[in-house]
Order: sequence, then C-alpha cells, then structure tokens
Amino acid sequence: MKVLVVDDEPLVRRSLQKVFEKAGHEVVVAEDGLQGVEKWKSCQPEAVVIDVLMPGHTGPEVISEVKPDKSVSIVLISAYSGEYSRDSVKQLGADLFIAKPFDNIQEIVVAVENLVESKRN
Repeated sequence: MKVLVVDDEPLVRRSLQKVFEKAGHEVVVAEDGLQGVEKWKSCQPEAVVIDVLMPGHTGPEVISEVKPDKSVSIVLISAYSGEYSRDSVKQLGADLFIAKPFDNIQEIVVAVENLVESKRN
C-alpha cells in the first residue's frame, strides 16, 4: 500500500514513515499542506495520514483542494482533539481522527490497513 504522510513536525513525519515502512508499505512524505497537495496528486496514495494544522494549507484545506475519491483512506491527526469527532472528520472528507501525541504508533498502521482493506472489499 502507498501511504502519504503530511505533517509539519519532522519527528512525527519520520516516526510515521518508519513505522509504515517497517510494516512493508511505501511511504511518501510532505512537510506542509502545499507540498501535501502536490504529492497527493502525483503519487496517488491509497491512504493519507494528515495533520490538521500546518503552514500553507491545513489538513482539511488539502482534502478540499485534492477532492479525493472515496477509495482513498484519510486519517486526520492533531494535538487539538477537542473539536474533532468521528462525525466531524467525516464531514471534512476523512475516515478517522487520531489525537497526538499517539498512545501507540503501531495502532495507526493497523487502523490505516483496516481502512484500506475495508474500502478494497
């Protein structure tokens, strides 16, 4: 599976990249929303893990600009979890919200794999 990770925090980007690669997935990274739009359009990922607040474009703005089809699994991540719920992220075009800091980064890989698999079937 090809995963796009979009986050302005280098530690988060590297950590997610490593854990997805260790699980055998191809990973493309972007360090802000503008780069996220470009890479999303060029790499055609099956899954996107994207931060909510970033320079350039926010995560929701990136999703709105790309207008992905329903086959792409999208996970929004943010340290500002109070305003996001399962229903609110769906309205933004995402499938799941995960709060930072992560309790268990491996759970993100499992969640993304499950989302992708459910959309394939």
